[in-house]
Amino acid sequence: MPEKTTPPGPAAPDSSAPETFTDGLTLPKMIVFDLDYTLWPFWVDTHVSPPLKAQNGGAKSVDRFGREYSFYREVPLILAASKKLANPPVLATASRTCSPDLALTLLKQLTIPATPSSVPSTPPFKRALDFFDHRQIFPGDKRQHFAKLKEQSGLRFEDMLFFDDEARNRNVESLGVTMCLVKDGVTRAEVDRGVREWRRRQGRGQKES
Repeated sequence: MPEKTTPPGPAAPDSSAPETFTDGLTLPKMIVFDLDYTLWPFWVDTHVSPPLKAQNGGAKSVDRFGREYSFYREVPLILAASKKLANPPVLATASRTCSPDLALTLLKQLTIPATPSSVPSTPPFKRALDFFDHRQIFPGDKRQHFAKLKEQSGLRFEDMLFFDDEARNRNVESLGVTMCLVKDGVTRAEVDRGVREWRRRQGRGQKES
């Protein structure tokens, strides 16, 4: 598989949440994220060489060769904002990486501000791992990941929105999941696009009385 060269997305101009988080309309009960080239701009199983060491308070992690790894720039803001909502969605990961232990290490080392901010190192911060209520990280068909998420959470597939960078993973839509294909990592604009598509499919485009 050819190596991607997508750089991290542009810095967020302010600390505002995605528009769909605050527009008063229904959100998916679960939002699921792939990891590689969705939350961070690399393949953890081919680019990263352990051991890893957190630096700058967890704003980045450095491998044995001094290469630095971090989230796409708007990801910390999005995750923090989602957990500040009055009724926050369940957050989950669904990754088919062949290095699940390494992915978990990165999620433990990288940190996210507890309060939404455009500055990733603004304290106080929490481990990225702690923002995810469910984690399914193992090689295999993504439908297997979602079957496990449904079993763990008790939620319907139709209540789930999935962000992923690979078109082949659209097969989860056969289950009833809504998938949003991202090209340059998750941004607030991509979150809004995905949420609006989920609402369209579920007939949730108007405020509920």
